[in-house]
Amino acid sequence: MYWFRRKYQQIQRVIDFLPMIWNGFDFDYIYSINLFKKQLERQAKFLESDKAYTLEAKNNASRIRTAIRLMEKVYDEDYGTECIDTIEKLYGKIHYDFVELEEKDENGDPYYTMKISNELAVDEQHQKEIDEVRHQMFLLGKDKQKRAHKLLWSYIEHNIQNWWD
Repeated sequence: MYWFRRKYQQIQRVIDFLPMIWNGFDFDYIYSINLFKKQLERQAKFLESDKAYTLEAKNNASRIRTAIRLMEKVYDEDYGTECIDTIEKLYGKIHYDFVELEEKDENGDPYYTMKISNELAVDEQHQKEIDEVRHQMFLLGKDKQKRAHKLLWSYIEHNIQNWWD
């Protein structure tokens, strides 16, 4: 009986992971992160179920769920991009325009540059000030993002060997 139940579980597992594997690529680490996150989600679900045996199972599931939330914040670049939301609240919606330059490539096609502007900027000088604020906020966000990444993996390293039933 165990053999059949085990085969059934293995087939369910393949079906569960198949879309992620099918749509994944080998050139970007984020696919590996997503596979790991998926496995942690499955493990937390099991530890929260009635099938788990240990007294620590629910606590371990809670720690796994914390790791998953941290992974989502880190790999969705929440900290690194929160400056954009703040800038838009302060200075209005950001507009991205591509401006043609006078320079041409070897085929005679023009080069372009991206011009960023905010709807509440009153003039070019004000826009330059906004750009400087955005740059400084971006640097702070990047630093915060690095710290969150380090915290995530320290948290996982500290806890992972206890995540079993």
